[in-house]
Amino acid sequence: MNDEFTLYDLKVEVIGSDKPMVCSHEVGDYFLVKGENLVFPQTSSFSMYSLAALLPLLPAKQRELHENDWMLSDSVIACPDPNCGARFKITRIGTRTLRHSECTVESIHSKNDDIINQTEEHENE
Repeated sequence: MNDEFTLYDLKVEVIGSDKPMVCSHEVGDYFLVKGENLVFPQTSSFSMYSLAALLPLLPAKQRELHENDWMLSDSVIACPDPNCGARFKITRIGTRTLRHSECTVESIHSKNDDIINQTEEHENE
């Protein structure tokens, strides 16, 4: 069985807005998401609070999405500090092929397994 899957590589870049930035952000600072790795090619810092706000969105942005899904269209995220004008633009910059066997020791299961498990859980309620 072929266990390959594709993810988008991402660039997360600091962009400005009409409000001043009050955190340590600098326009143009960025990091990359390559597979499951965050890559910080610059020598500057990146706020852990901003990173904490961005992290939950990144796995979804890496995957194929329905054309009507808001996660596909919404690519600019505000700094979590309400007084800061920084914004973070998430851009898909390429694709990467990964292998299930290189990411986990769990076996691949089919969608039917999920349906069966959900049915069994519902019957046991």
